[in-house]
Amino acid sequence: MRRFMMNFSDLATKRYSCRKLTDTPIPAEQVEVLLAAATAAPTAKNNQPYRIWVMQSEAARAQIHEVTKCTFGAGLFFVVGGKPSDAWTKEDGFNFAQVDATIVATHLMLAVADAGLGTTWVGNFDAPKLKALCPEMADYELVAIFPVGVPAAGAAPASRHSERKAREAVVKTL
Repeated sequence: MRRFMMNFSDLATKRYSCRKLTDTPIPAEQVEVLLAAATAAPTAKNNQPYRIWVMQSEAARAQIHEVTKCTFGAGLFFVVGGKPSDAWTKEDGFNFAQVDATIVATHLMLAVADAGLGTTWVGNFDAPKLKALCPEMADYELVAIFPVGVPAAGAAPASRHSERKAREAVVKTL
């Protein structure tokens, strides 16, 4: 089982959205390492209003295939959501459920890449249908599905992967 190997700068720059995966089973020990990284993520007021669903049974994978075409050959999927009623809400009414779930999802995505596996952040899915198929998700705002697998032969970053706006277009020092 591979443990975390890259320094953060390398991980942040080398990770890419892998859209060509194999369905090779991921060992339970490796899934646990990924979940440990995800559940170490910070959340507002440490409320931890998120849930991660590990979708690996044949029935669970079939449900994922019903709600998105973006499965990329994976045999394992993680669904991440935040529960507004459990999240911290700012004085102005802004609820942190989706923010917290997104932080957790980012930790998970980076851990997958660091483990030498592939994934991509899938936002193109039918959340209401997934909630209907999986009633335990009903109270959550679902933020992402992550198909996870060993990168398949020929997997590579998309042509736009390295395109970035100039730093001065996205960073402002005040």
